[in-house]
Amino acid sequence: MSEKKKLDKLIGENIRRERVKAGYTQEKFSELIGIGPKSLSAVERGAVGISMLTLIRIVNILNISAGSILFENQTENDVSFITEKLERLTPEELKIAESMLLKLIEAFKTGEKRAKQAEIAEKTAISASVNP
Repeated sequence: MSEKKKLDKLIGENIRRERVKAGYTQEKFSELIGIGPKSLSAVERGAVGISMLTLIRIVNILNISAGSILFENQTENDVSFITEKLERLTPEELKIAESMLLKLIEAFKTGEKRAKQAEIAEKTAISASVNP
């Protein structure tokens, strides 16, 4: 396989990954970037390459860096996935998400404290029953 074909395939796979992450169908995404669905399918399969203009449209619509399309797929942790989702929110939606996230984190902390307290109480009860 030629270097160009390898690159087209890598870029196509990365476009598909990012499109799916963003929740777009091929039909909707192709409409947004100004190409036909069959053309987008060919790009995602690596059958054809993309123009610089199309690359710019893709990264702008997905709100991602060109590097995430052009370079090898690096393993991302869940935090970067969540960050990408948060970056796509409106300011109002982001405030709501932030409030919800802070409450969720607090609930986790409260749950951890309760679990530790229950564990200590259980150990104390066991110790008391063994050593009356």
